Amino acid sequence: MTTVAATSGVPTRRRAQSARVLVRAILLLLVAAGALFIMLPLLWMIVTSLKEQHETYLMPPWRLPAVPQWRNYLTALTDLPFGRYYLNTLTIVVPVLLADVLANALIAYGFARLRGPGKDVLFLIVLSTMMLPGQVTMIPVYILFSKLGWINSYRPLIVPALFGNAFFIFLLRQFFRTISTELDDSARIDGCGYFSTLWRIIMPLSKPALATVAIFSFMANYNDFFGPLIYLNSNEKFTAALGLQFFQVRRGASPWHLLMAATVVNIVPCVLLYGFAQRLFIQGIVFTGVKG
Repeated sequence: MTTVAATSGVPTRRRAQSARVLVRAILLLLVAAGALFIMLPLLWMIVTSLKEQHETYLMPPWRLPAVPQWRNYLTALTDLPFGRYYLNTLTIVVPVLLADVLANALIAYGFARLRGPGKDVLFLIVLSTMMLPGQVTMIPVYILFSKLGWINSYRPLIVPALFGNAFFIFLLRQFFRTISTELDDSARIDGCGYFSTLWRIIMPLSKPALATVAIFSFMANYNDFFGPLIYLNSNEKFTAALGLQFFQVRRGASPWHLLMAATVVNIVPCVLLYGFAQRLFIQGIVFTGVKG
């Protein structure tokens, strides 16, 4: 009886395993189809960047070029000083990234670790600023920077980062609260103050959250178009985002093949950054908010 039962159980297990493999294969196909659908604009952009101008209007739009035109990239990048535009963009992005990481970490540490009357109320006020649209403060802030004489300079795009970002403060505070407070006590016993504890204990343990802030900051400021459009007037101070728009306006006839070539080069830093920091980024998103 035992032999018969064991023998009859083998096909059942095999059928269960086959069913799991089939379900997994179907799910993988669905994920692959979804990823391909999401990547269609990117694929169209890459294919278009290698076409002649007359080929960009042929249907279907994703058809491959007859002969790949690699010179489109050289033409697009030399028609305007995109090298200067990228350097200008990094001149803004790097200081803002450092300010976002350091300033928001300091503020979030105060909300997560320090005690004081009204701290929670103040934190709610900080969060409430996320509900205020940027269009509401745009004119008063522009007038302020105009009175300071900062128009057509990078200071209006860099200095505000020193005063914190409500979303980054919330993200880092939630992550800091998942770190045991016993580490703070041990650091104080060893003679560390608040700043030393933040720098030596909290921040090394918060690399996923800090990487998440860095990626969000880089993406937002690297692709920012509206801010530079308002505050920058000189062509030699344009960022890459403004350069792409100026390229299209200057050409007039919408040379999609050259515009897509310049755009492909423009997205390379974002793709590389996310590729290198993907693991830390996902950890920061997963672990943030575990503890309320």
